[in-house]
Amino acid sequence: MKHSTSGTLFAVAFVLAFCWATGTAHAQARQTRNVVLVTIDGLRWQELFAGADSALIRDRRFTPDTADAVRRFWRPDPVARRDALMPFVWSTLVTRGQIYGDRRTGSYVDVTNRHRFSYPGYNEILTGFADPRINSNNKIPNPNRTILEAVNDLTGFKGRVAMFGSWDVFPFIINEARSGVPVNAGYDTAAGNISERESWLNALEAQTPVLWPAVRLDVFTHQFALEYMRREHPRLIHIAYGEADDFAHDGRFDHYLDAVHRTDAFLRDLWTFIESQPSYRGSTTVIIVGDHGRGNGDQWVGHGVGYEGSQHIWLMAIGPDTPARGAAATAQPLYQNQVAATIARLLGVEYASDHPIGQAVDAVLGPAR
Repeated sequence: MKHSTSGTLFAVAFVLAFCWATGTAHAQARQTRNVVLVTIDGLRWQELFAGADSALIRDRRFTPDTADAVRRFWRPDPVARRDALMPFVWSTLVTRGQIYGDRRTGSYVDVTNRHRFSYPGYNEILTGFADPRINSNNKIPNPNRTILEAVNDLTGFKGRVAMFGSWDVFPFIINEARSGVPVNAGYDTAAGNISERESWLNALEAQTPVLWPAVRLDVFTHQFALEYMRREHPRLIHIAYGEADDFAHDGRFDHYLDAVHRTDAFLRDLWTFIESQPSYRGSTTVIIVGDHGRGNGDQWVGHGVGYEGSQHIWLMAIGPDTPARGAAATAQPLYQNQVAATIARLLGVEYASDHPIGQAVDAVLGPAR
């Protein structure tokens, strides 16, 4: 039986119009159904792309046990150094995904906010624009609607969005009270219908020494997040590691390197978990980005307006829609304000703001479909 050509064209046009009106066109075209946003606070692009700094690792002001740090993290070749520091990133994530921000090779990623520290950076990542009102790290509820809040308001995503962070300011950055997005940050414990392992983590966290009053050790953020993913299967989750920045502010380059190395192991653990779960395997994109950079030379301990270089960051992505391009140059600089739109496009949803926002990173989205 032959079909009418005009009838077929009408049906196709109707379906496309329906998809466009309901926001499902992108979702049907992409394999990504879930997004994990990972942020690593204060990781410099220099260590990410070239490993341990030759001067800082031998400077006893910053690395008291230079012999031990050199043994573990120093290699004459910068490629070998970065492999020693972040083996998972360079053996798996980069070979199967994309990384940007190696300024030595013409790859540029920058913040657009003028402050170059954490709250303004996280606001820019999560909302798609730099807000001059966000000018401190104070615990002030974010007046802006983040991509987490916007997605959580949508049918099919309600109750499937969450945030886990080591810094206790995140409930305010996400505006947990208004957004309804659950946030576990600082020294929060797991709550609700928790597993036996989460109960054990709660007890262990309470018995662990506190290094910084506002920032817990990243191992708890990591483990709480994985257990939540196992139990609740969120479709959008933000995991924010913070140790690297605090050890850097302490002036301990050796501890900073250790923290970066541990974070690489967390990323391996996270990706292994994703690949092992039917609800995530083959349908999850991971985006990893920095909130700010750091100063150069002796100024590596700090960041902000007075620390040249702290505006320079980096971006990584791996997932079913993201072509394996490795360490790629950028035809135009990429910016921190492009992350929110990229997440929205991957999930096939519309995200708009009262402010102009950065455009999605097309290379991460893959070929047009």
